[in-house]
Amino acid sequence: MNRTELKEFLDAKVLQYEHPKFLETDPIQIPHKFLRKEDIEISAFLTATIAWGNRKSIINNANRLMDLMGNSPYDFVLDYRPDDAERLSGFVHRTFNSEDLDYFIKSLQNIYINHGGLEAVFAEHAEEDSMQTAISAFKKTFFELPHPIRTQKHVSDPLKGSAAKRINMFLRWMVRSNATSVDFGIWKRISPSQLSCPLDVHSGNVGRKLKLLGRKQNDAKALAELDKNLRKLDPSDPVKYDFALFGLGVFEKF
Repeated sequence: MNRTELKEFLDAKVLQYEHPKFLETDPIQIPHKFLRKEDIEISAFLTATIAWGNRKSIINNANRLMDLMGNSPYDFVLDYRPDDAERLSGFVHRTFNSEDLDYFIKSLQNIYINHGGLEAVFAEHAEEDSMQTAISAFKKTFFELPHPIRTQKHVSDPLKGSAAKRINMFLRWMVRSNATSVDFGIWKRISPSQLSCPLDVHSGNVGRKLKLLGRKQNDAKALAELDKNLRKLDPSDPVKYDFALFGLGVFEKF
């Protein structure tokens, strides 16, 4: 396919998969339970953090996490005290456990009280055509409190070679328009043009088959290559093609 044919093909797949029925099997359904901005972004951040492995397990554990927080994530974060850690005891999703969760809640509390919230922290270091430096800076802020060293692995750093799939996915949720009732569009200080595709095994494999990606590893260099090629198709909203690549890989076994 030439570029025009590729764009027409992928644009059609975006229309097919960026649809509310997408929510039925995707972890993004968790933040859709909430209306308040802070509840949406906190539930989305925590859900994205554990979004690896079996999708049904991700959704079940994210729902359990919301239950532990009284289904009011923002209030729970602001009111969190050391004694509340007992409520989180026993929570585990793969290698993310209650010790990690305890620190995540403390750090989110620090971010909302002392840094103006998640949107402000990510927006502060955003570059014109990339969020990767901003993600790295976010990680530094996130771990500025005393913390278990093991917990650092649950927040990726693109400047150290990671594709940062889960954070890029979270940013897509927050920033892209809610016109199709899938993403939220509640962050106004960041533009969709600055976003990167959540690169994983599915989007990576489809990207290679469509000649959008040549690099074999799904790392930061591969993400930069994919970004460059998706921006040629739509510079204002390149990450919309996440729906096409993911749908082709997961649902069509492309």
